[in-house]
Amino acid sequence: MKEIIRFLRELKQHNDRAWFNAHKEQYLHAQEKFHRLVDELIGEIGQFDPTVAGLKAKDCTYRIYRDVRFSSDKSPYKTHMGAFINPGGKKSGFAGYYFHIGTGGEGYPDAHMLATGDYCCTPDALRILREDIAYGQGDFEATVQQAAPHFHLDRDGCLKRNPKGFPDGTPYEEYIRLKNFCLCHTPDTDFMLADDLPRRVAELFRTTQPFLHYINRGIEYSRTEG
Repeated sequence: MKEIIRFLRELKQHNDRAWFNAHKEQYLHAQEKFHRLVDELIGEIGQFDPTVAGLKAKDCTYRIYRDVRFSSDKSPYKTHMGAFINPGGKKSGFAGYYFHIGTGGEGYPDAHMLATGDYCCTPDALRILREDIAYGQGDFEATVQQAAPHFHLDRDGCLKRNPKGFPDGTPYEEYIRLKNFCLCHTPDTDFMLADDLPRRVAELFRTTQPFLHYINRGIEYSRTEG
C-alpha cells in the first residue's frame, strides 16, 4: 500500500506525460499491487454478498488516464486508484461498493474513500427509489442506520424542496430530496496501511449491504417496469 500512495503523491507533483513515461514501470508496479488488493477485497466481500462473487479486478477498476475534453483541468492522469465492485461489473449500471486510494489529502480525489451505493441514478431509478422511501414506512432509514457510524449519506446537490409528485409533508422528505444514494467514509492513511486492509474494508462494507440491496432492488425494478 505504501508504494501505491507514494506513487500517487509523486504523480500529483509531476502530472505530465514526460514524467509519467519516465516512471511507467513504477506505475505498472503500483497498478499490479492495487489489482491484487482489489481481488482480495472482492473475495472478502463475496463471502457475505454473493452478488459480486466471482468478479475480477479488471471488471471493477478504471484507467488512470483522465478524460480532459470537457474539463478546465487538463492534467492527463488521475491521482487516485479506484474500484467499483458491483453486480455485473462497473458498466452494469447497478450500485456497488467503491474503494478508492488517494494521496491522503483532504477532499475528492485526494482523500481515501469507501462508498456504497449509486452516484448517478437514472431518472427512472431515482423515481422508484423516492417512491419506495416515501411509502416504505422507514425501511430505507433502517438500512442507513445499520451502516457503521463511519459512514454518512452523500447530500451533495440535494434538492431544497420536494421533487415533483411529492407534496410537502411527505414522509422521509430528507431522503427523497437526495440526488445521490451513497454512503461515504473517508478513512485516514493509517487505516489504509493496515496489513489486513481487505478484511477491515470488507467488514465496514458488510454493514452497508442492506443499503446496497435496497438501492439495487429499485434499480432492477426500474428496468423491468412497464
